[in-house]
Amino acid sequence: MCASTNCSDICTASSLPWARPIRSSTDEINGKAGLLAVVTGAYAGEEESTPCDNVGSDQQTYACAAFNQQTAERELKSAYDDLIQRIRDQYADEGDKATALVERMETAEKLWTQLRDADCKVETYAEQQGSKAYQAALDTCVAQRSDDRSEYLQSIGQQ
Repeated sequence: MCASTNCSDICTASSLPWARPIRSSTDEINGKAGLLAVVTGAYAGEEESTPCDNVGSDQQTYACAAFNQQTAERELKSAYDDLIQRIRDQYADEGDKATALVERMETAEKLWTQLRDADCKVETYAEQQGSKAYQAALDTCVAQRSDDRSEYLQSIGQQ
């Protein structure tokens, strides 16, 4: 998730060869701006400063990647918790169904997390493990995958 209105410039401002925009679609970013405001507790008309504002150095890029990863993980947890509550509400009169579906979601989420982490390790293989560049690339990958998963979880039961 991107917390900057000029997010497409976040990573491209860096000289790092692995750097790429966290989100390439301005429309997609703008569409999520309200969601980020809710997740971070921001109010309309009030912009909070983030490490992703005016990124111009490698150090700022690293801080921005970490911020995006943490923000995406919070959104993912919120989306998951909301889904579990929707399941419990929808199947309130059918306790066994609710329990079974919640157990399936717990299993699916654990497996998805393992897959995400493994995929991100593959994606960051070219970077020296333990370096700042590796951590920033890993944070960026985790943020992207977590954003996608959050959208998926939010769509379940919403049709």
